[in-house]
Amino acid sequence: MKRDMELVRLLLMEVEGEDPKPDLSEFSQDKQVYHLALLIEAGLVDGTMTSDGGIPDSVNARRLTWSGHEFLDAARNDTNWQKISKKIRGEGLTIGFELLKTVLVETAKDQLKTHGILPA
Repeated sequence: MKRDMELVRLLLMEVEGEDPKPDLSEFSQDKQVYHLALLIEAGLVDGTMTSDGGIPDSVNARRLTWSGHEFLDAARNDTNWQKISKKIRGEGLTIGFELLKTVLVETAKDQLKTHGILPA
């Protein structure tokens, strides 16, 4: 199964307790469980999972970790997320998690500089 960063973002919002809850209806239950397991493995979510040796069949996501909150804070802004996602897809690129986080953080820094919160 391919990793879906949009689903990763939405699942982090759900685990955090975003109100209103993100709409996950376009993603199958199996895909959600798989991605929650990835989030646990990556240390973004504290939780447990069970497996028969293959793809996890159940996941209990308890809370975001510090790293999970850090990524979600960088990815929360819909405008930035859509702009970056569109640009990456438009270029036919795929990027890993750490690089995506770096791009999101740099975009947020640019906005803070534009608003005079950080020095230019």
